Amino acid sequence: MAYPRLTFHGAARSVTGSCFRLETDHGQILIDCGLFQGSKSEKELNYRPFPFAPDQIDAVILSHAHIDHSGLLPKLVRQGFSGPIHATSATADLAGVMLPDSAHIQEIEVEQFNRRAARRNRGSVEPIYTSADVEACLKLFRPQDYDTWFAVLPGLRARLWNAGHLLGSASVEVEVAQGEGAKPLRLLFSADIGPNYKLMHYDPEGPSGVDYLICESTYGDRDRIDATAERRRAMLCDEVRAAMHHKGALLIPSFAVERAQELISDLGRLITEGALPSIPIYVDSPLATKATQVFAKHYKELEEGAVLMQGIRAQHLHFTESREESIALDQVQGFHIVIAASGMCDAGRIRHRLKNWLWRDEATVLLSGYQAEGTLGRILQNGAHSVRIQGEEFVVRARIRSLDLYSGHADGTELVAWIKARLPLRHDLFLVHGEEEAIDGLAARLTGLVDPGHVLRPVLDECFELTGAGVVRLSVPTQPRLAPEKIARLDWHNDVSRLILNINTALANTADEKSRDVLIRRLQRALDDGDAEPQRTRHRKR
Repeated sequence: MAYPRLTFHGAARSVTGSCFRLETDHGQILIDCGLFQGSKSEKELNYRPFPFAPDQIDAVILSHAHIDHSGLLPKLVRQGFSGPIHATSATADLAGVMLPDSAHIQEIEVEQFNRRAARRNRGSVEPIYTSADVEACLKLFRPQDYDTWFAVLPGLRARLWNAGHLLGSASVEVEVAQGEGAKPLRLLFSADIGPNYKLMHYDPEGPSGVDYLICESTYGDRDRIDATAERRRAMLCDEVRAAMHHKGALLIPSFAVERAQELISDLGRLITEGALPSIPIYVDSPLATKATQVFAKHYKELEEGAVLMQGIRAQHLHFTESREESIALDQVQGFHIVIAASGMCDAGRIRHRLKNWLWRDEATVLLSGYQAEGTLGRILQNGAHSVRIQGEEFVVRARIRSLDLYSGHADGTELVAWIKARLPLRHDLFLVHGEEEAIDGLAARLTGLVDPGHVLRPVLDECFELTGAGVVRLSVPTQPRLAPEKIARLDWHNDVSRLILNINTALANTADEKSRDVLIRRLQRALDDGDAEPQRTRHRKR
C-alpha cells in the first residue's frame, strides 16, 4: 500500500457514530470509535459487527469523551482490540465516568426490553458491551498533553490541539512519513469545534498548511444568535421566569457532561446576582454528578472554572444519586428546575421526568442543544401533539422551548473562520459529522475559499486513498450497512409510533361505539389485505 487510506465508518452525513480508520504500511489506527444515536435504524448499527477486524487495529486516538465519539470503544476491546487509546488526561478522566454509565444504561435497558419481549414471546437481546468490557477498556488509556507530538505507529505520529468543545477535547493532527526524501503527509481531524463565547473554554486552535482536513459540519448551514455570555444568561433568565408556575417545573434535557455544568454555572450566577429567586435545582443524573467531580478536579484548566466552582457549592443545588431519590422528584412541591440526561431525550432519567410532566400545561421543557433527526427531542421540537415514551402514549401540553446557546458546536460562520485559519490546504477537505443540509450549507459558505472540487462529502464506509497529489476514491460500499438516504432520517419505527398515535386519536374522536367498530373493521380489513397479497404472490409463483 503506497499511500495511506482513510475510511469513514461513522459521522458520515450524520452527527453520530464518529469513527475514522487510517491505514498505512505499518498498521491501522482509529480516530474515535463512537456510538450511533438517532433513529432505531441507526442505533441498530451499534449491535452489528464492525466493518473491520478490531484485533487488526493497532491504536486509537480519542478526540473527546462524548459518547458519539467514544461509546463503542468497550465493544472494540470486547472483540479483540488491545492497543493504546491516546487522549488528553481530562478526556481519560471523563471516559472513566461516561463509559461505565453507558454500559449500565445498556444493561438496564436490555433487561427491560427482554422482560417485555418475554411477555410477548419474542427473542431476547444482549447489551452491546458490559461493565467488565468497560473496565478492560479503561486500562488502555494513555494520557497525552496538548501541542506535543507522540508516536503512534512506526512512521506515524500525532499531536492534540485544544478544540474548545468539551473539557479535554482535541483536534487531532496526524503526520505520516512518506519515504526517504519525501515530505510527510499531514492530516487534521477537527473533531467537534467549540463556538465563540463558550462558557468554560478558550478558543479552539489548530495548525495550518495541512494536506487533508477532515472537518465537522454540525451547524454548517446556520448562524446562531451572536450572544455574549451576558446575553446568554439574560435569555436563560427570561426562559426561567416565563416557566415559573407555583405548581410547575422546568425540565431541561441536558448532556450530563459539560452542558449540565454550564447550566449549573449560569443558573447559580443568576441566583447569586439576584436576577432569579433561590429556585431549587435538581441535577437528576448520576453521570452528571460524577462528571461534575471531574470538572472540579480540572477546574483550573477552564476559562471560568472559579465561577463553576461557585455554582457547584450553592445551597440551592441538589444532586440525585439513587433511583429512589430520582423517583421522589415527582413529589416535589412548588416550582423547581430539573436538569436530566439525555440531551436529546432518548435515554436516561429525562424520559421519566417527561412522563410525569409532559401532559401538564404548568410544565416547560427547555431544549438546550442540538436535537438529531429521529430523536424524541427533535420530535418535541417539531411540535408533536402527542408522543410515545417507552411504549406509553402521552399528550404534549407542556410548553416546548429551545435555547440553542449552550451548544458545544461552532455555527456556520465560526466553522468557516476556523477552516480559513487552517489554510492553505494543499489537497482536499472532507465534511463530516453533519446532516446533509448542514454539509451542503457549509460547502456553499466555503465557495471562494476552498475549490468546490476539493470539498468531499463521504458516505458511510466510503474509502479514499490519500496520495501526495490529491485524493483517490477507492470504493463506495455496494451493500452499505445503512443506505445514505436512511441516515439522519425518520425510519419505520417512527412511522409505527405515529400510526399508533393517529389510530388512538381517531378512536378517541369517534362519535359513538358504532363508529369505532366501523373504524376498527376498516383497519383490520387493511391488515388482512396486506397479509393476503404476499399469499397471492406465492400462489402465482407455484
